[in-house]
Amino acid sequence: MLRLSEQLRQLEIETQAQIMHRFDRQREGESSVYDDAFDPLELDRFSRLQQLSGSLAETVNDLVSVKDMLTGHQREFTDLLTQQARLADDLQDGLLRTRLVPFVQVVPRLQRLVRQTADSLGKQAQLEVKGPEVELDRTILDRLVAPLEHLLRNAVDHGLEEPETRLKNGKPALGLVTLALAREGNDAVISLSDDGRGMNLQAIRRKAINLGMLAEDTVLPDDALLQFILEPGFTTSEKVTQISGRGVGLDVVASEIKAANGAIGLESVAGQGARFTIRLPLTLAIIEAFLVSAGENIYAIPHSTVEAATRINRQTLLDIYRGDLEEFTLRDQRHRVVYLGGVLDPTQQPDLGERRWLPLLLIRLGEQRVALHVDSLIESQRILVKPLGPQLARVRWLSGGTILSDGRVALILDALALLRSGAVAGYRPNAAPVAAIKPQHCIMVVDDSLTVRRVTSRLLRRQNMEVLTAKDGVEALTLLDENRPDLLLLDVEMPRMDGYELARHIRRAEHLKDLPIIMITSRTSAKHREYAMALGVDRYLGKPYQESELLNEINSLLEERKNLLN
Repeated sequence: MLRLSEQLRQLEIETQAQIMHRFDRQREGESSVYDDAFDPLELDRFSRLQQLSGSLAETVNDLVSVKDMLTGHQREFTDLLTQQARLADDLQDGLLRTRLVPFVQVVPRLQRLVRQTADSLGKQAQLEVKGPEVELDRTILDRLVAPLEHLLRNAVDHGLEEPETRLKNGKPALGLVTLALAREGNDAVISLSDDGRGMNLQAIRRKAINLGMLAEDTVLPDDALLQFILEPGFTTSEKVTQISGRGVGLDVVASEIKAANGAIGLESVAGQGARFTIRLPLTLAIIEAFLVSAGENIYAIPHSTVEAATRINRQTLLDIYRGDLEEFTLRDQRHRVVYLGGVLDPTQQPDLGERRWLPLLLIRLGEQRVALHVDSLIESQRILVKPLGPQLARVRWLSGGTILSDGRVALILDALALLRSGAVAGYRPNAAPVAAIKPQHCIMVVDDSLTVRRVTSRLLRRQNMEVLTAKDGVEALTLLDENRPDLLLLDVEMPRMDGYELARHIRRAEHLKDLPIIMITSRTSAKHREYAMALGVDRYLGKPYQESELLNEINSLLEERKNLLN
């Protein structure tokens, strides 16, 4: 490129020299010594201009050859990177498989627990396991065994009736506890159900009222009532035994499942039994998650806690935040819309930008349905889970962290725990979204430099101003036919039509003659300044300029314009 630049410079010099030399020869009537001896077709005259042209053509050919060579190297590098990514994925999958163990290893232990519990209570019970070949991470399986034992003891003690009662109700004397395992994507779904009496919803309601968790006149659906049994210290057992409960309740089970990045769901039908559905990742090391941004922070929300991802129209979202609409409806399901950044930081407001559609993540906890509005849904990817330090370990809705490919840290949010904590229920938008505020002024920037246009536009938009840009005077006149800005920032040296010509056209136009103009140029001599002022330019700044100086001049000129109109 240096050689090409030098040859272009020499070509320009030689061209100018030959033009002047030819002009001098024509004036003096000079002729070449070869003119008398050779016809012009019989002898090529190789001038310096022709030599430079030939050298320039050779350089261009060399550049084309280099480009082809680099293109070939790029293809090779792309193939190598693809092979490396494939090998890395194979290695990762192999390492994960070494951590996976089949659930069937703990089945005999659980079956023995059910038999011993039933014998000690004088009941008859059998554990049926479906899908024991499902594999789980060794760490998850070790952590899951204790909660499963607790649930199985509860099922036999509180769920299954005595043999005589079952026979009276038309059921077999042998109670059946079913443990079904299945794999859905990167999650393992464990369903534990019994064919007993089901949960006593009235007892749960009375206990919640006695503990002050529920007002007496509040009416809740069954799914919402069942969530109370997962609260710390909540138990409907009237006596403490060693069989189940022991006065602890199911909060320990919920805590262990949350620690494994899982979720638990409850169902109960009176006289038919209860069902606990546990959803866990296959491994704690890597999970699938949505990467989202809220304000300046990036969060990872596991797929297992999200019911669906969708979009909402900008105007609909604005109506919800203003209170004109109450909820967002999708497939006949109504969701309360909250801004994730505002839930985590009450002072933070959403930035809607200029987008027509905005992302939502739909979360469901029992009958509570929430649509989390995020600034952007970056992507969905597999992330490596890192444990949190002691400073954040007690935050209930944070289940870990991960390091992104660019080195940034993203916290992993447990959306269900966020709903359960009550932070979402207490969220109220305290102001209109930032993006709903209309720009105060419209500024047109006319400059042939792309960098200057971008930098100046970014500065003005930060001041809540609308920006129009043009690369020369001709394009600016075209825009001025359709738009009327409040102020014009104008360069001098531009192709097709320079700043002086544009200023002259504006001052001659009847509908534009009062348009304020600030000229920004590297030509800072008194001669250029006086010429600009004579054309009607209001302010004259030299490059480079201070941002504060430009903003002061803009605000001053706009204020003068406002006072003049008033």
